[in-house]
Amino acid sequence: MEQSPLQPTPVGALRFNTDSSKLEYYDGNQWVNITSDSPEAQTGGARGVAGGGWTPSVVSTVKYYTISTTGSEEAFGDLTRGGRNFGACGSRIRGVFGGTFPQAYQATIDYITFSVTGNAIDFGDLSLGRTGDGALASSTRGLFAGGYSYSPGPTSAVNTMDYVTIAATGNAKDFGDLANAKEFNNNPGCSSPTRGLWMATASPSAGSSNTIEYVTIATKGNTADFGDISDTGTRSSGGACSNATRALYGGGANPTVLNTIDYVTIASLGNSADFGDLTQTNYHMGVFSSSIRGVWLGGRNPDLTNKIDYVNIATTGNALDWGDMYDQIALFATTSNGHGGLG
Repeated sequence: MEQSPLQPTPVGALRFNTDSSKLEYYDGNQWVNITSDSPEAQTGGARGVAGGGWTPSVVSTVKYYTISTTGSEEAFGDLTRGGRNFGACGSRIRGVFGGTFPQAYQATIDYITFSVTGNAIDFGDLSLGRTGDGALASSTRGLFAGGYSYSPGPTSAVNTMDYVTIAATGNAKDFGDLANAKEFNNNPGCSSPTRGLWMATASPSAGSSNTIEYVTIATKGNTADFGDISDTGTRSSGGACSNATRALYGGGANPTVLNTIDYVTIASLGNSADFGDLTQTNYHMGVFSSSIRGVWLGGRNPDLTNKIDYVNIATTGNALDWGDMYDQIALFATTSNGHGGLG
């Protein structure tokens, strides 16, 4: 006779998921895949990608970077459309890009396979087309939040949150709502394997804010308050990254352009603390991470820049020079196959 599983489920419990055909363990909040995959096995190291952007014309190009090295940018391929102001997230296998500007492509979702260079492939559509959405992911699920929608009805910032299963293709589904309608002009989302955070924002209706919102990625629902970016009052258009325990937010404007980096411990709640400084004031940049490094790329200060900075996430201190992007570029989407949501 089959016995019922232990309730409540103990941390570290194992199960075989017959839907995904994967072995999983319980981390206290959700079931997490047990996998032998790693960025090293897939691509020779954690790989960051940057797609689209504004140069000041919109582009479709995707570039990639080996995060553990410095100074090397390589061509990857092209997105299915040129655009700017859209969100990207990823698993160890796939990177997913959703929304964009101009308006004709606002609902489009593309994907790439990190280990294979080439052009992006159509994934599906967002539930609501928009630009300026912020994205984050766990190892299985990608979330796209907020943005600025041109249809249906009057143009406005939205509080919509969608999710996709990264290993599948298809249209996004409703996850819940942000606490307030927000447009993200950058890359504000980051995660641990359990939690997703959106760090500060810019909104046409409410202006800048310093709020941090979070969700449990495995559980659909609305965001809750995490705390505030505490060093500068209101702040917008910076970039966030994380390892499995710590989230960083660097750059932005209030409206003075900043070089400040803040950090929070993802498993707790509270306001951010000072981490250090970027090498220059910057906003509208891209950012991605491995389990060790956080990397900020391009942006504006206010002119377009091609500078790349990096920090060691586990320590505090000022950023170091990583190298340069080939183009001076801003408002592009970034993700990696080694970020904090992957453990």
